[in-house]
Amino acid sequence: MIGVFAALAAFAIDQITKAIVVANAVTLSAGIPVFPGFNLVFYSNDGVTFGMLGGAPWWSLIALALAICVWLGVMLFRAENAVETLAYGAIIGGALGNVIDRVRYRAVTDFLDFYIGTTHWPAFNMADIFVVSGVGLLLAAPWISVRRSIKS
Repeated sequence: MIGVFAALAAFAIDQITKAIVVANAVTLSAGIPVFPGFNLVFYSNDGVTFGMLGGAPWWSLIALALAICVWLGVMLFRAENAVETLAYGAIIGGALGNVIDRVRYRAVTDFLDFYIGTTHWPAFNMADIFVVSGVGLLLAAPWISVRRSIKS
């Protein structure tokens, strides 16, 4: 159940934040400085990570993401510990959040803009954070699990 809850939470957080951004798209198009090194922006990304595959048919990116989610769902139910289930859930929830964007807008809404000087990291969203965090947690899961069993 941890993984399912993580997926639902990641999906909900992603969709709520994107709804706020889309509702304020006109204001955010020019960017709003939050603090030095961080702006809120509105950007519509029709590609995947860093804009790769930009211009690819939107439906092909949806099909790819859904196929990956099915595979991750299988992995979720085969997971051996809570850390892995949490990680898979976060990845699935984030991926489905971006799938919904592609279905609705034919692109993904990005709004987090970090920069140093005039060099900007590609804008991203909460779904991306959940996917990357989930992958990081999966990579760390063997060490976290060993550490937890030592303390038990």
